[in-house]
Amino acid sequence: MSYSEIMIRYGELSTKGKNKKDFIRKLRSHVQSAISVFPKANVRSNHDRMYIELNGEDYEEVKEKLVNIFGIQSFSPVLQVDKNIEAIEQAVIQVVTELYTSGKTFKIGTRRADKDFPLDTMEINREVGAAVIQALPEIEAKMKNPDIMVNIEIRKQGVFLYTHKVQGAAGFPVGTGGKAMLMLSGGIDSPVAGYLTLKKGVEVEAVHFYSPPYTSPQALDKAKDLTAKLAKYAGSIHFISVPFTEIQEEIKNKTPDSYSMTLNRRFMMRITDRLREERNALAIVTGESIGQVASQTLESMAAINQVTESPVLRPLVSMDKTEIIDLAKKIDSYELSIQPYEDCCTVFAPQRPATKPDLDEVFRLEEKLDIDALVQRAIDGIKIEKIKVEDSTDYKVSEMFADLL
Repeated sequence: MSYSEIMIRYGELSTKGKNKKDFIRKLRSHVQSAISVFPKANVRSNHDRMYIELNGEDYEEVKEKLVNIFGIQSFSPVLQVDKNIEAIEQAVIQVVTELYTSGKTFKIGTRRADKDFPLDTMEINREVGAAVIQALPEIEAKMKNPDIMVNIEIRKQGVFLYTHKVQGAAGFPVGTGGKAMLMLSGGIDSPVAGYLTLKKGVEVEAVHFYSPPYTSPQALDKAKDLTAKLAKYAGSIHFISVPFTEIQEEIKNKTPDSYSMTLNRRFMMRITDRLREERNALAIVTGESIGQVASQTLESMAAINQVTESPVLRPLVSMDKTEIIDLAKKIDSYELSIQPYEDCCTVFAPQRPATKPDLDEVFRLEEKLDIDALVQRAIDGIKIEKIKVEDSTDYKVSEMFADLL
């Protein structure tokens, strides 16, 4: 079937008030960017819906570009027909005939935006429904939960039919909720936290700590690949790699093993907060879930969080591991996350970490470390790359630069 357009429904952003037009403008920009490879397609929008006029472009190919765009609740392929009841009847009969198998039921639903059309919605439903039954005498009409639902829209510019909805990514358009720094490890949790943050319209930049030679180049590539998994929902994401070897060695040499995890995480939080400030972000995002590991007890979270007054968002905080894994599989990051390349959080992990760290003891231990100098040297060594969805471990990154800050 040759579809004339795609009708997009807004979903959650439809609850917005006076600023709804800004959300729609951002969504339209994302849609236009996603389908830019289809030169004949044209996007238009109004307060209630958005439309892509296909103008001969292949629906299935355009569809694949839409399913990962946050802000789209659902969309439908639409068939345009001549604006008269005879043409409508013929088109609906053709559509129902293609979808019908023995025992299926149907329903006609009409939305008449053009009040000049000579028949009202009830009359259209009745006449078109009767035409379908005449063409397919064995079919039955059913008002609730029909097998085949044919929707008819009467607009000024024509009559449009659609029969099914494709589920979109929902949420808000990325960029409408500000920007946050995502602390991205190589594990399962943080990519899922990034996905959920993007879904709420918040742009993210990924901050990854690596410690050569203790961590391998493959571990760093793995983190970049995880960022590319998230980039399919955002178009592109800046990936910031932070050298962390010196800090971890200083902590290992000068402080007790039981407190190394807490001290390492406090440094990570300090550095991420500096990056947040210098890159004009508003919050920090982590993949923490209460009680999952030693660093994620409330006592540990409080001790680590003490180094910043910035908002720290924890989208997974009350989820269990099974729920997180299910989401990781949904966004296609799970198999990558479980690849056996250790990150700096695991290679220096203590055997018996303090799960209820004493803050006074933390302060005493940190007096042995030159915090400001260590943080500054780590930031001086960062590299920033722009990761796109098509990027893989064989990077051909469009923007790669250091010393941005």
